[in-house]
Amino acid sequence: MAKRVIIVDDSRAVIATAELALEGMINSNTIEFKSYLNPMELLEALQNGSENFDLLISDVNMPELNGLDLARAIKADERYKNKPIIILTTESSNEMKMSGKEIGVTGWMVKPFSDEKLVKSLQMVLGV
Repeated sequence: MAKRVIIVDDSRAVIATAELALEGMINSNTIEFKSYLNPMELLEALQNGSENFDLLISDVNMPELNGLDLARAIKADERYKNKPIIILTTESSNEMKMSGKEIGVTGWMVKPFSDEKLVKSLQMVLGV
């Protein structure tokens, strides 16, 4: 059964790049890939139970809701508190990374990212 991977990023280019990087995993039915441009839409769908994930990849700097606040809200929900979240961002400060760690994010990748690193991260986190 394919693992459900969701990416939330306000940049269509980043989503397209990630999808292209993960094309092999998508085509082999290892993962099912879904994207959101708006973190509020994702949060609402998760809260009302119409969405679920095995791994969430999230940007930090987004309008309406930043990725760390999104991760905090998701981790506060019993249904998702143990689900892995990878932050994919231009932010590389140790303070920001520590905030993510305190929230419970699984990993931190800095943009621009390599296709290989993204694939390896997903394989490691999902155990595929």
